[in-house]
Amino acid sequence: MFEELIRAWDGEEVVIRYDPPTSTWMFVGVHSTVLGPGMGGTRMKVYAVPADGLRDVLRLSGAMTLKNAAAGLPYGGGKAVLAVPGVPLGDERRRLILRYADLVASIGGSYVTACDMNTTEVDMDLIGERCPHVLGRSRDAGGSGSSGPATAVGVFHGIRASVAHAFGSDDLSGRTVVVQGTGAVGARLAEMLAEAGASVVVSDVENERALEVADRVGAEIAAPDVAPETPCDVLSPCAVGATMNGETIPRLRCRIVAGAANNQLATPKDADRLRYAGILYAPDFVINAGGVLSLAGRETLGWSEERLQESLRAIGDTLAEVFREADTVGVSTDEAAQRLARARIDAAS
Repeated sequence: MFEELIRAWDGEEVVIRYDPPTSTWMFVGVHSTVLGPGMGGTRMKVYAVPADGLRDVLRLSGAMTLKNAAAGLPYGGGKAVLAVPGVPLGDERRRLILRYADLVASIGGSYVTACDMNTTEVDMDLIGERCPHVLGRSRDAGGSGSSGPATAVGVFHGIRASVAHAFGSDDLSGRTVVVQGTGAVGARLAEMLAEAGASVVVSDVENERALEVADRVGAEIAAPDVAPETPCDVLSPCAVGATMNGETIPRLRCRIVAGAANNQLATPKDADRLRYAGILYAPDFVINAGGVLSLAGRETLGWSEERLQESLRAIGDTLAEVFREADTVGVSTDEAAQRLARARIDAAS
């Protein structure tokens, strides 16, 4: 199965290592180094079979190539997965992370890692003890800390750009936005939307977390299974991916889909499904680029806070360009965004 997946992939390099002490498969995919080292987070997750972890790496590393290119960063696309039998804690986790750090170091700089699902600043600090190719360490360890707040800011600007394109004004007063997922990004996004005058509805599989955010920002709550069908102006997926698919899209009751989740489309055809349904889609790899902008800008590019905020606002400008191109050419917004990213890669080539 590994061989079939790799043969069908269009990336540059795959590194696979098995860790006997923890029965963990380590996968690193470097999709492109045309613009610079492949940069993307390390995901720790339990998979039904190891091949599913490799499949994730290959798919997500390609998405990171597009994200970093669309954001104008001097990085290519990369991703890593630690396919664990169970998410480890304590000393077992520490030893696993250090062995993984050795693996990243051995690649020689073609891959730069950061946080992702089930990995934290503490893990990045550990990696930094053995390997220089890491972003997102804690501030105490010389890093920039969590990139979640910057991701939320970028999504907020992206939502305003989407509303402007769909309704003729970026004013969020009176607009209803459903935020799916109230983690670090979704919670901050809900706050910003409420401050801008939007009517916010929050939803989370962890109801207590949704309640806390709702109480804090004055939002309503929708159960996770009905949130996508809630009438609204903007549906903002900020949790798991693949929520836009042939089953869910016909049930949507929104004008715009614009959120922080990665890989929101289950298949490429779902971009066209959204288009034919009259729903404006803000491509995820454009609107959620605030995290990589924060990491690269603060840790490797020497940006001031003002320069970073300018780059986060520019996410809205990029989306406006994508929307115009999609309308002009008559393609999905996802296709228009991919064309923009690939044009930047081709120019560098």
